Amino acid sequence: MANSPDILIIGAGVAGLYTALKLGPRPVTVITARPLGQGGATPWAQGGMAAAVGQDDTPNLHFADTMQAGAGLVDAEAASILVDGGEAAVEDLMRLGVAFDQDPDGDLILGREAAHCRNRIVHATGDQAGAAIMDALIKAAAASEHITILERVVVEDLMTDDNGAVGGALVYNVDAKERAVFDAGETVLATGGLGGLFAVTTNPVRAQGHGLAFAARAGAEIRDPEFVQFHPTALDIGADPAPLATEALRGEGAVLVNRDGRAFMEDYHPAKDLAPRDIVARAVEAEIKAGRGACLDARDAVGDGFPEQFPTVFAACQRADIDPRKALMPVAPAAHYHMGGVFTDLDGAASVDGLWAVGEVASTGVHGANRLASNSLLEAVVFGARIADQLRDKEITAKDEPGAPADRMDVPSKPAPAEAMATLRNAMSAGCAIIRSEESLMTALETLGELNEHPDMTSGLKSALVTAELIAQGALAREESRGSHYRSDFPDTDEEPFHTEICAELDDIE
Repeated sequence: MANSPDILIIGAGVAGLYTALKLGPRPVTVITARPLGQGGATPWAQGGMAAAVGQDDTPNLHFADTMQAGAGLVDAEAASILVDGGEAAVEDLMRLGVAFDQDPDGDLILGREAAHCRNRIVHATGDQAGAAIMDALIKAAAASEHITILERVVVEDLMTDDNGAVGGALVYNVDAKERAVFDAGETVLATGGLGGLFAVTTNPVRAQGHGLAFAARAGAEIRDPEFVQFHPTALDIGADPAPLATEALRGEGAVLVNRDGRAFMEDYHPAKDLAPRDIVARAVEAEIKAGRGACLDARDAVGDGFPEQFPTVFAACQRADIDPRKALMPVAPAAHYHMGGVFTDLDGAASVDGLWAVGEVASTGVHGANRLASNSLLEAVVFGARIADQLRDKEITAKDEPGAPADRMDVPSKPAPAEAMATLRNAMSAGCAIIRSEESLMTALETLGELNEHPDMTSGLKSALVTAELIAQGALAREESRGSHYRSDFPDTDEEPFHTEICAELDDIE
């Protein structure tokens, strides 16, 4: 495998591909474990991208909503950068070929989602924004001479030199069936999320937070790993992963009801069905645990327009023999998005030299304790461009003989064994999901500890365990409830917001 002393991007979702495109004309290599478009959660993103582009909207209003949703932990400067970049992000994606939905006059059609004070969500083909953006970026990247894309190359860890700087990655080439090292002067993590660590998730099951583990083992600071957002309306039809019933449905007027047809969100929050996601998720969970069940009723709000307005959700319902034009959709909360991640500065640089992070794997500060709906795609675009601005003209040299962790060579280059991964996912959902306690978290950590002694340890299981333990340890340390993190034994929120910061030497992380 050809190595490069220049720029390596790990991951080929929106964050990775957009960063690569903006780096032009500087050469960049993108590696992805699967063929383009099949690796991460981006194509599944239904809601769209938030941007203050409406005539009645402003970045200041978007900023206020972002700060409010984040429960005291949003970095104001990062949020300002995010919302100020909304209009340019939409324009640039359209220039790259993304066909956002427009009315007959050519104006963007804007939707509303929870905790937004204005209609500001741009969509593509109703509920297919993620897929539309990915399609456009893949075509643009394939046509760009400065981008080299290596598919079916699985990253197992980052390499560091004697000074602690990151200098590339240890990889497994699936086609060649061999491990290799890929040297790089600068490495960008764009590895996505970690919903696959939980038994019920809207993410691809393979989204197991490996990038977070790579960074932690390289000594990078990990911030707020305990903040995992659960989407309140995953279709409860027994599928793994659970199909998502986009929040845009509630933006159109769909209502959460119990099995008796009673709308229940007015019991939990003045904003009812458009309350912040953490509140709606806990309300849905409470209704289910009380035996009343939870369903989404879009019969009046969407009705016969369902197939055209929300084709992805409609198709998922059809597969489960549900006609949402006439029937209720059973829903349940599911692990959806990680607000914590690799701590970065406002330009995307991690705390160790040579490493950058963008997209869901990063903690830029824009989400705080609870992501505002549809801010994630915007973050990937805005901060991907900022990383590119830093690296495009930077003088980059190869690191001094970087190496991978020695124990990496002791385990096979394979995904986690299915039974071990099932045990891990069940432990995280039982002890570290929507409602947590010291007892539940200690039980989860005990199971993770046992799995660390698994006789069939693999590179995939090793990374999944590191990230799962980061989440659980962060949740155990945060003795309060804030945003997406709820402790039944500490239900109140501290007056002074604080971040969880984890930074370990390589030898401290198994």
